[in-house]
Amino acid sequence: QLQLVESGGGLVQPGGSLRLSCVVSGFSFGLDYYVIGWFRQAPGKEREYVSCMGANADKINYADSVKGRFTISRDNAGNTVYLQMNSLKPEDTALYTCGAITPQRIAVSGYQCQSIPLSTPGLEYEYRAWGRGIQVTVSS
Repeated sequence: QLQLVESGGGLVQPGGSLRLSCVVSGFSFGLDYYVIGWFRQAPGKEREYVSCMGANADKINYADSVKGRFTISRDNAGNTVYLQMNSLKPEDTALYTCGAITPQRIAVSGYQCQSIPLSTPGLEYEYRAWGRGIQVTVSS
């Protein structure tokens, strides 16, 4: 069973940086067969699709709200996907969660983190496994 565990969150001042990690385990194939995405949800707000990386790291996409400040990367040997967050703002405060789209789902839907707006309705339903989330708080 696919499992995802986030780490690296915490309290940071505006303008600071954090790097989130998502360790993936329990998969039948290598990590490079999966699409991994990062989402966030602030209190009282809907979940926002922040970033994704396609299988084989061939596609990367970001929400407009984080473009130029956040960077997604992966270490297949370590089964880990990272989200480097720079120039953090108070509005980045949220619970951050990573999710995975399985190869089986990719084969059905064809969604692999293509270059379409991450705000497109329905994309989050492609994800079949989720971590429990990690809190990020940006405050002075």
